[in-house]
Amino acid sequence: MTRISAICAIACLWAGAALASEDIPDKYPQSVLYNKPVEVIPNVWTSIGATAPPTYENSGHNNNLSFIITGEGVVVVNSGASYQIAQALHEEIRIRTDQEVKLVVAENGQGHAMLGNNYWIEQGVPILAHVDAAAEFEKDSGQAFVSLQNYAREKSEGTVPMQPTETFEDRVEMTMGDFRIEVLHLGPAHSPGDTQVWLPEQSLVIAGDIAFHERMPPIFEGTCTSCWIDTWENAFEPLGATYVIPGHGHPTNMAQVRRYTHDYLVWLRARIAEHIDEGGDLTTAYYVDQSPYIQLDTFEELATRNAGVVFAEMEWE
Repeated sequence: MTRISAICAIACLWAGAALASEDIPDKYPQSVLYNKPVEVIPNVWTSIGATAPPTYENSGHNNNLSFIITGEGVVVVNSGASYQIAQALHEEIRIRTDQEVKLVVAENGQGHAMLGNNYWIEQGVPILAHVDAAAEFEKDSGQAFVSLQNYAREKSEGTVPMQPTETFEDRVEMTMGDFRIEVLHLGPAHSPGDTQVWLPEQSLVIAGDIAFHERMPPIFEGTCTSCWIDTWENAFEPLGATYVIPGHGHPTNMAQVRRYTHDYLVWLRARIAEHIDEGGDLTTAYYVDQSPYIQLDTFEELATRNAGVVFAEMEWE
């Protein structure tokens, strides 16, 4: 596939983004996966999760689960939100290749990135995560598992929270088959230990939760939005990626994720700064007008919370 035809393929995926609605409960009913994997560029696949919060219907598959068929083995990005999701993803990989899974990379320490760890460890596959993501998962995995049991019910069976088997601090570089793969922590962003998988020869980044475009970026308590913007401008965007597989939503390009992540963060901080300058407090910060982003999935769940978190961050800057 030439770069032009690959860009056309991305455009076709983007044209289907109208189907990326949080109102669609499940797009692959015969599997606990929300979506059947699609090939983004040759030998790089992703199973696009729901843009809604985790539910029984989507089985908690509300992030992207990607895999690279290298010619000498498979590298998976994200273990999945449960044992059963990890198992289902593995079944899809086996349909497409006889190559063994050699490594799983976790994009962060959240449950949907790591609660499937025990399935992969059972297969003898190492799990790689940033040290901060591993610490976050160790702290929060109990609560994430209880949440999984509550919404997924019998679909949570088999899941046992287990830590990643390997950690890194800055980067891990490897050559496997036809791919040079760089596992990167570019700096503070959405959550502790955010990790990107960069394929420099293909100009594709599996971005994780540093980048959003179809759903509103969630801003957590403790997230440094000014740091996120700095990491974006000085480390993430300079990669120069042609293709971006974000943490959530369809594969796209840098312009789209910049518009709905970097530009949103800059815009929201400017609105909160105006609110503070006008003597506004936390109570009224929740109601700062964010209607320019109302079309994003999870707007109703996240917009007011995001405003409050950014106010708390900026109040004493």
